[in-house]
Order: sequence, then structure tokens, then C-alpha cells
Amino acid sequence: MAVATAAGAAAAAAAVSLIACYVLFHNSIPKVPWGRTARSSRAGGRRTRRKGLVEAIGNTPLIRINSLSDATGCEILGKAEFLNPGGSVKDRVAVKIIEEALDSGDLICGGTVTEGSAGSTAISLATVAPAYGCRCHVAIPDDAAIEKSQIIETLGATVERVRPVSITHRDHFVNIARRRALEANKLAAAQREANGTQTNGLAHADSKMTNDELATMQLESKKTQDNDSSHVNMEMPHSGKCDPSSDSKGGFFADQFENLANYRAHYEWTGPEIWEQTKGSLHAFVAAAGTGGTIAGVSRYLKEKNRSIKCFLMDPPGSGLFNKVTRGVMYTKEEAEGKRLKNPFDTITEGIGINRVTSNFMMAELDGAYRGTDREAVEMSRFLLRNDGLFVGSSSAMNCIGAVRVAQDLGPGHTIVTILCDSGMRHLSKFFNDQYLADHGLTPTATGLEFLDK
Repeated sequence: MAVATAAGAAAAAAAVSLIACYVLFHNSIPKVPWGRTARSSRAGGRRTRRKGLVEAIGNTPLIRINSLSDATGCEILGKAEFLNPGGSVKDRVAVKIIEEALDSGDLICGGTVTEGSAGSTAISLATVAPAYGCRCHVAIPDDAAIEKSQIIETLGATVERVRPVSITHRDHFVNIARRRALEANKLAAAQREANGTQTNGLAHADSKMTNDELATMQLESKKTQDNDSSHVNMEMPHSGKCDPSSDSKGGFFADQFENLANYRAHYEWTGPEIWEQTKGSLHAFVAAAGTGGTIAGVSRYLKEKNRSIKCFLMDPPGSGLFNKVTRGVMYTKEEAEGKRLKNPFDTITEGIGINRVTSNFMMAELDGAYRGTDREAVEMSRFLLRNDGLFVGSSSAMNCIGAVRVAQDLGPGHTIVTILCDSGMRHLSKFFNDQYLADHGLTPTATGLEFLDK
């Protein structure tokens, strides 16, 4: 535990350094054709003018992964989403979900955004929510890397670590997050009614909810409602929806898996950036899917721009999406062999792989799918670190495996884009922990890309 705590503390400190690094890098002038470009007028019309930290989200550089490009004869480009202020591609999703909720009135200033997340979305919501005057409450599986929950707590959000169970179980982390939002809304309604009753000079006992019931609900929602007040930053109100004088704050369930704001963040934002940065000259896009928002939004946008662009899924072990894309059936061999473990998907990668089709994933336009293994992901992460200085997380490593697979199938001379979702800094206690890997028989041994030989 001491090792895990130290690793988490290091990751939290490193996250602060990453933001400073991003600010410096974000202002640099690109020297390659696929470097950053100015936001188009479409982007300017699409997104509200933002101030402060939120303004730095997006417009991340598209970098050439030299080692993979030289090895395959293709231009393999990675969208460096780990350079977002919150450290991952999920910053875009957090912004879009919160802004749409504020616009609709489902969320108000001072309200609590709840989410069930394996880490990255939770970190992004905890990073972004204060910029809109909101709080954050996260339910996270307790087998996720410990540094993720430590980072979230450091950012001022409330964290519930819960045991991993099936999505059909009422105590799945997503279902708990949904329940916390409902509890916050019930409490807000009770407070409004109590305030209204007192204002009208009526006896509080006449309220539909008794004092004891109100106290019980307040106790149940204490973690959500009693966050440090310093976590609420009123610097950047949005669309006039934030009313800090309101007594009824309530909760809003972000629902990243089914909320199509996730897909729209990438259709309206990430996809156009990739198109502009490559000047429309890419041949393929490949990425793994967790919620499905990234691959859906980017693939649909690129296909609308040029139907000849190929878009592929990269799937980790235990996930059923590969068979869904290639055979039309959600199925994994682990289910047939009775080898499925306690997790919904059996892989050391985090944030990708799923055994249901989400509303976001249904929006994807795909030409095929590839599979990767945990060993390949571990080896790829070390290969990129040694040869490119890229310190990326498990999902990014899996995406790069997919990029090489696509390059091998298309042949030299093609341009392939993938997503570098997050850095390795939030994977220190597991994916980059030598003892953890040894315990799972995944100690890296490759010196080159021989682990990808067909």
C-alpha cells in the first residue's frame, strides 16, 4: 500500500507539471504539415468562447510517431490528447457534457455532477467542473489504479471506491453514480419545499418530507453535498444558467456511456481537428472503445468528409466489440469457456473494452476491427518510451498496436491516425509496476517490434 500511495502522490504531482508543460507546448509553432492549425470559423461558431483553464482544452498537436512510421513505411500520427489540462481525451467530453447540461437547465451552478468512471473521465470532470461553478462526485471500481482516485480527491471531488460487479447489478459503479444524482435532486427538492414552507409562514411539519426524513437524506448525500466550498469556482459562468444564489443545487448524472454529448464532443471537435491537421490527407483512423464516444464521433465526421477513409476498432482482451463489428454478434471466448473473471472485461488495460453496445458506439461508422493482447500493450508502451520518449497509458498503447496492424494491412505510403488518450502517469501502480506485471506473467522482454509479428 505504501508503494501504491507513493506512486499516487507522484502521479498527482506529475499531473501539475503536465499542465505547465501543456501551456508551453500549446503555444509552440508547428513545423510539420500535420501540426496544429488555427481553429476554423466552424469551430468558433460551434463552441462558446471560454476563459481560464477550459480554453486550453482541445486543439492538441498531431505528432508523428517516428519509430512506428519508420518501421512500417507509413505516416503513423498520434493525437496527443494527454496534453489536455486534465491529462486525457476525456477533457473534451467533460466540457461538452457539462455545457449541454447547463444549457438545458439539467445542471445549475453549485450542482453536483456525478459519474461512474474507471478514472480518466472522472479526472476530467473533477478538473472541469469547478470552472463552471459545479461540484463532482465519482464512483470508481476499487481495482482501478489507486493513483486515479488519489488524483480525483486531490482535485476536490468526492470519490467512492466500489467493488467491480456487472452493469446489471445495482451497485455497479455507474449505477451508484446515477443513484447519487437522484439523491442529490431529492435533497434539493426537499430543501426547496422546506424553504418555501418557511417563507409562507407555514409549519415545517406540514412538508411532505419530515425532519427525520430530510436528515436521513442529508446524511446519505453528505459526500455529495459537503464538498469543500473552495472547490466551487465562480470565475466562469456559462450561458447565464449559473445562479449562485439558488438554494437548490441538485445533481446531474453525466452518463458518459449513453449521453450523446460524448459522441458530439468528438464529432464537432476532435474529428474536425484531425481533418484540418492532416489537411484531409489521411487514409485511416483506428482507436479502441470504452464508451465509444471517440471512435463514433471521429469516424462519422471523417466518413462524411471522405468516404474512402477507413475507420477501425482496436479491441482489448475480453471485450465483445470485435465480434460485434466483424460478425454482428456480441460474444467473447471467455464467456464460452467459462473463464471470465470478476471484471466485465478481462484485461489490464483500463478505460477500454466493453460487453454491451452503448448509444455512443452505435453512432460509429467502421470498416473493420482488430484485436490486441495485454502483452502487446505492455511491450508497445515500453517500445514507445525507449524509442520515441512517449510515456503513454494502456489504452494509448493498444491504439498504437492498432495503428501498426492497419499499416501492415494497407502497406507503405499511407497516413494513419490514432489517439494517444492519456499518459502513463496515472498507470504507475499497475501497468507500469514491474511486480504487478510479473504477477500476471507480463514482464516485457521485447527489444523491437517482434511482439507484433504475424
